[in-house]
Amino acid sequence: MKVTLAQLNYHTGNFEYNSNKIIEAINEAKKNNIDLIVFSELSVCGYPPRDFLEFNDFINLCISNVHLIASHCVGIAAIVGSPTVNPKIEGKDLFNSAYFLSNGKVEQIINKTLLPNYDVFDEYRYFEPNTVFEIVNYKDKKIAITICEDLWNLNPNPMYVQSPMDELIKQNPDLIINIAASPFSKTQIQTRLDVLKNNAIKYNLPIIYINHIGAQTQLIFDGGSCIIASDGNVLKQLGYFKEEVLNVDLNELNSFKPIEDLKQNDTINYANIEEALVLGIKEYFRKQGFSKAILGLSGGIDSALVLYLASKALGNQNVLAVMLPSQYSSNHSISDSEKLVENLGVKSDKIPIEDTFNTIQKTLAKQFENTEFGIAEENIQSRSRAVILMALANKFGYILLNTSNKSELAVGYGTLYGDMCGGISVIGDLYKTEVFELCEFINRNEEIIPKNIITKAPSAELRPNQKDSDSLPDYKILDAVLNLYIEQRKGPKEIIDLGFDEALVKRTLKMVNSNEWKRLQAPPVLRVSLKAFGPGRRMPIVAKYLG
Repeated sequence: MKVTLAQLNYHTGNFEYNSNKIIEAINEAKKNNIDLIVFSELSVCGYPPRDFLEFNDFINLCISNVHLIASHCVGIAAIVGSPTVNPKIEGKDLFNSAYFLSNGKVEQIINKTLLPNYDVFDEYRYFEPNTVFEIVNYKDKKIAITICEDLWNLNPNPMYVQSPMDELIKQNPDLIINIAASPFSKTQIQTRLDVLKNNAIKYNLPIIYINHIGAQTQLIFDGGSCIIASDGNVLKQLGYFKEEVLNVDLNELNSFKPIEDLKQNDTINYANIEEALVLGIKEYFRKQGFSKAILGLSGGIDSALVLYLASKALGNQNVLAVMLPSQYSSNHSISDSEKLVENLGVKSDKIPIEDTFNTIQKTLAKQFENTEFGIAEENIQSRSRAVILMALANKFGYILLNTSNKSELAVGYGTLYGDMCGGISVIGDLYKTEVFELCEFINRNEEIIPKNIITKAPSAELRPNQKDSDSLPDYKILDAVLNLYIEQRKGPKEIIDLGFDEALVKRTLKMVNSNEWKRLQAPPVLRVSLKAFGPGRRMPIVAKYLG
């Protein structure tokens, strides 16, 4: 049996686009005498559809487009993902399903059993878990079709009380097909491969795995679709961060040589991080119908990194960097920014804010009389910059990119309606130490980001001689504590017991919790970690824990 693995980029809710893409792939597969073409989870509607699933019209469009696609499946079979209606009154109204299409119609529907309800996943909100286990018989092959999480319930820490494959294996299938929507994180590539390999070994079956590619708001899908042999070796793998199709003859699997050196090491793969963030920007703009980006270029490392990523994603001709110096800006902040602009070939402008700042101070002179210069005056500068950037964005059709990093977002080191403005947060899931490391990676072959931007002490430059270290712990220590609390969900005592200073830990965690209200108003954050700010981390704003 000849199979096509179709790793494609879908657009949530864009049925005509998705269906045309699927049908084009089916027609191309027919030309190559393919027997079965496989698409990813919820490919017809895009993933994640979220509360669109509550609209009957949305579900009707899903089903009508499945039947449209099925009409093209003559002389070929296809597996596509789409919601289906639960015919029973009891339970949720929908299933998350894999449709098996052949002979111009829907031949069989397989429903997802294990519904993730953690981090960014919220499937149990919408879908009923499957309780009927059937294999698909096609071309003398008995196929166990599973959907993403259905293969993720392995020892030593199973999350669910049953495993679909434990039921399906009783019917003696010849292979497993898993259609998935598995988003990228800096550890997910290796974790995903391990899960697939362990399933292949446990059930002694080859696995065909199809994943999404592209991005939907915060979530970035990296692809990596593959074929795993029954002994756990990876035989074929599609690329990461790109659309790709692969045609294989299953009768020739035994002749394929295993792919070597797929094991990821324990360090962060910054090549993957860079590709993920570039794809996230590109997809956010393309799918929203945007083309041009603007950002404030401060001379600091965060805005420098965002400018580099944006120029790579959108093209240097579509990015405007605006320098907004105040009387507190250092000379090298401007010169470093100008050097970066020259290196990247992007458009730039310089608009000093000193007069704007002084005018607002004059306006508030009576109200601020007999008070000392402080946070209010610092925030006026940040908000003045945001007003100018948004004015340019509105006038000329730019989308403002947010340049805050995860460390700043965590402890509230940012100005709401100031430097926290933007349509998308590009590096809001990278700690400050990771920002430095990614910049060093980018400069590995040539100096793209000026060295002085990377080596100088971080500063908001909102008052004379200001440094981040004036009000924050050293970033290496701060980020270690933040990682333990946010990603690893360790409480204060556990962190202190690891050797961190008690006062520093309590102060840091209090800053994190007391700034939840700020993060709720921040732009969507491109997710590259296992626990990003946004829909995958749901904390109460009004609460006392660690307060």
